Amino acid sequence: MKFEEYHYERPNLEHLKETFQQAIEGFQTATDLQEALNAMDTINQLRFDFNTMASLAYIRHSLDVNDTFYDEEKTFFDQHNPQFAQLNNLYYQALVASPLKAELAKHKGDLLFKKAELSLKTFKPDIMADLQEENKLSSEFNKLMASAEIEFEGEKRNLSQMGPFAQHKDRDMRKRASKATSAWLETHEETLDHIYDQLVNVRTKIAKTLGYDNFIELAYTRWGRSDYGPKDIAQFRQQILDYVVPLNTELNEKKRKRLNLEKLYHYDLSLNFASGNPTPKGGKDWMVEQASIMYQEMSKETDEFFTFMKERNLLDLEAKKGKRGGGYCTFIANYGSPYIFSNFNGTLGDVDVLTHEAGHAFQMYQSRHHDVPEYRASSQDIMEIHSMSMEFFAWPWMELFFKEDTEKYKYTHLTKALNLLAYTSLLDAFQHDVYENPSWTPEERKARFKVLGKQFFPYRTYDDDPYLERGNAWQSIMHIFAIPFYMIDYGLAQISALQYWAEAREDRDTAWQSYLTLCQAGGSDSFLGLLKLANRRNPFEQGSIQDIIQDVAAYLDAIDDTRL
Repeated sequence: MKFEEYHYERPNLEHLKETFQQAIEGFQTATDLQEALNAMDTINQLRFDFNTMASLAYIRHSLDVNDTFYDEEKTFFDQHNPQFAQLNNLYYQALVASPLKAELAKHKGDLLFKKAELSLKTFKPDIMADLQEENKLSSEFNKLMASAEIEFEGEKRNLSQMGPFAQHKDRDMRKRASKATSAWLETHEETLDHIYDQLVNVRTKIAKTLGYDNFIELAYTRWGRSDYGPKDIAQFRQQILDYVVPLNTELNEKKRKRLNLEKLYHYDLSLNFASGNPTPKGGKDWMVEQASIMYQEMSKETDEFFTFMKERNLLDLEAKKGKRGGGYCTFIANYGSPYIFSNFNGTLGDVDVLTHEAGHAFQMYQSRHHDVPEYRASSQDIMEIHSMSMEFFAWPWMELFFKEDTEKYKYTHLTKALNLLAYTSLLDAFQHDVYENPSWTPEERKARFKVLGKQFFPYRTYDDDPYLERGNAWQSIMHIFAIPFYMIDYGLAQISALQYWAEAREDRDTAWQSYLTLCQAGGSDSFLGLLKLANRRNPFEQGSIQDIIQDVAAYLDAIDDTRL
């Protein structure tokens, strides 16, 4: 069955509530283990049904935000997801109170009950209206970003389509593209400030209603961070400042010399080489063909997975009018199908989608056998290891995509990884400061972002762009608005992915078996538990970051970047 044939039907909430509550009652009154397990199976299928329809509505709305039918369906889920969360909450209450808990844990694992206890700390009926408001505001941001029409080089372009110009070899082109994008954002600056103000306020209100001091504590609980907290993350960010930022500063000085510039401006940072950044040597269909060859040769598991994705039309990759920006991977539960969404724009990022998002999809495909929804997907910090590590496992096949630019791609890929570590740490530090100070004005938030920006990116200058110079570089970032405190997961995952990069260069088979084990485990253990299962280092330990960064620096130092 093709994706277009996947059946969508808006859930009947009244019937769902009645059936769900009956199943919970059956679970609570169960007198033996099998009766309780049967009730759990019924509940899980109801959850799969609802999430399947929510995923289909989300995907089809993303494909065309102007489609009025799926716009209404997306709004329906924004408004009613909190009611479904309330049903889940009732189920979790029954789980943790069950007299059969010990026996059930032997069949379903302890982690299910730990996740239930965490989830109970994130919801109660009193916050229903506020959750609906949070969803509504996040959707407002996404819709605004998708509506962008930037007049540039004789055409109206969306934000994704401006990407290639930001990496153009011609400096004037890069500068004009940056200013055009900033000009569009500046016309919406007050709106973006207002949306974010409301989001900070409503999230703070939700947290306080639930008994937290601030939203930070709630956010960590929402993400299921059961074995580390803000202090661990603060130590992680400090290691990035100590070991990654100085290396990034050195690498950008080398870039300045490669580009023969007296000074690097913010619009210069996306270009790595005077001869131009590496680009894929063909269009979308050609790249999918190369990816097919790559995954066929990589392993029997990846071959089966990518064939499944292609045959069922589970990839939508090209940028087009009305399509939401960015990229993501999601899962359609009742069809056992991952789905990859992206906006190809002719840059190396297109290939990253076929490795990064495919890494997410591969994990979902590998762990779709779990009958407990909580175990099909891991926490986000682990999920990003799946995606980022797949990028590095794909290195032996990059010549398929980049031909003579392969070495340029690998150099760029590693320097991007280092840059991401600083970028995610900056955004995480910013969000911690914002939610510790929810009464800040927009101007105070922007002033703080400027200070943090200088710490993590001392070489980045915005003094020729008033909009960015005011501290607005975060305003177009979806994660800040829609999925707060997610960004640091990319940083945590990047450290493990770089470990796979280093290990695969010495012993690919051992590295791949560890990765496959991690993917198949899904969400069946905590962050640190899954790292231990896969024999990955704890990123919070002193020395874990320094060691891997030294390996990356040594690799980059051995390359004569002036000839690339």
